[in-house]
Amino acid sequence: MYMKLLRRTLSFALLFAMISACGGLRFSQVAPGIEDFHPEKICVFPVYTGAYTEEAETADNLIADAVRERGCFSGVISPVDVTKLMKNNDNLKHIATGYLEKLKKVNFSDPDMSRYIGEICNVDSLLVVDVDFWNYTTQGDNKLAKVGFSMNLIEAQTGRVMWKAKHYDTKSYKWIKPDLADLAEEVAEEMVSHMPH
Repeated sequence: MYMKLLRRTLSFALLFAMISACGGLRFSQVAPGIEDFHPEKICVFPVYTGAYTEEAETADNLIADAVRERGCFSGVISPVDVTKLMKNNDNLKHIATGYLEKLKKVNFSDPDMSRYIGEICNVDSLLVVDVDFWNYTTQGDNKLAKVGFSMNLIEAQTGRVMWKAKHYDTKSYKWIKPDLADLAEEVAEEMVSHMPH
């Protein structure tokens, strides 16, 4: 009877964690064991911008700023810092590039590679961010500004993806286009505010 009660309690706790983690985001998923995951130092990889390459520096800065402003990490390695580290360490550059390729192409977070990156960067978590939208578009008769990101928060030691989320927002306009960077900042802050810690 005790075990049955314990299982129910744990199931409710996990369900509550999943619900609270997905608040206002369009998609949010946590891994089992998220309640025991409390990273202190994080490495924010350069944002993968895809077709929006001209926005790379802006995206890197606003994601790093959102993570810093959250205030729950004692150390934040920004995309600029990661790039500098990779320029000075060919092995780190090779491992990090291979790690990100595996994650994107076959959805596999290689634990040996993530552990190596964590040790070299002296962090216990990795944040991988992709730009999904960063453009002006139309929907019916409405003109919209649209920005969206995908995020993966990874436990460096094990390579486990502890949290993944996707979110986007739009602003409608008639004549004056909203600033996409301002909208991106709002989306980034919203997502990071839901990041488990």
